[in-house]
Amino acid sequence: MQPTDPALAALRPLIVQNAKPDTSDGALRAAAKELEAAFLSEMLAAAKVGEMPGEFGGGIGEEQFVSLLRDAQAEAMVEAGGIGLAEQIFRATAKKA
Repeated sequence: MQPTDPALAALRPLIVQNAKPDTSDGALRAAAKELEAAFLSEMLAAAKVGEMPGEFGGGIGEEQFVSLLRDAQAEAMVEAGGIGLAEQIFRATAKKA
């Protein structure tokens, strides 16, 4: 394609728009919440939340899906207010953005 190609000229605004990072407060706050949820999920994993001991365990199925349960629990914790990590991350990154 040549620079004067009409198809490329029509796509250029979309390419430029998508190349810029979204620094709106909503996107930044959502990213901070995702980071807090990931942190909480790792903390729940370290505490072995969701794992059943001994003969009450679910075998290989439990091993495969317990991480999904922890992720959902962590996301619910964040939506309920979390531990305040998302807000701290948001404030720290909003100052620099």
